[in-house]
Amino acid sequence: MNLFDQISEDIKAAMLAKDKLKLEALRSVKKEFLEAKTAKGGSGELTNDAATKILQKMVKQRKDSAEIYSQQQRPELAEKELEEVKVIETYLPAQMSPEELEAALKDIIAEAGAAGPQDMGKVMGLATKKLAGKAEGRAISEKVKQLLQ
Repeated sequence: MNLFDQISEDIKAAMLAKDKLKLEALRSVKKEFLEAKTAKGGSGELTNDAATKILQKMVKQRKDSAEIYSQQQRPELAEKELEEVKVIETYLPAQMSPEELEAALKDIIAEAGAAGPQDMGKVMGLATKKLAGKAEGRAISEKVKQLLQ
């Protein structure tokens, strides 16, 4: 079952369970999926890779919003955003631990033949392709910068 169908099924389950938070989060996910499917130039299909990228974008947006709400002394809104993040993250592949990320990046650096900070672009290009969906871009970037020092 692809992610789009899974989300649709889980929306029905959330309705039956009267789980308002989960229902709201899943409806926003489905809205994004439908927009992607019907976007101009789209094929009308949504691959799981494309769906995963949409989910990652939504998680990042909600984390950023929660941070802003916290800075503006609105903990109730920040909490709601973070609860939605938890719901959305259940549909994403498992994230790499910091140790796994460091080991994978060392292999990529060796593969790219990177010698120092000037090779960061080369390493980041490979790393973002190989680790897509498994690690956040910001974490990859920070670790690559640290390893190339």
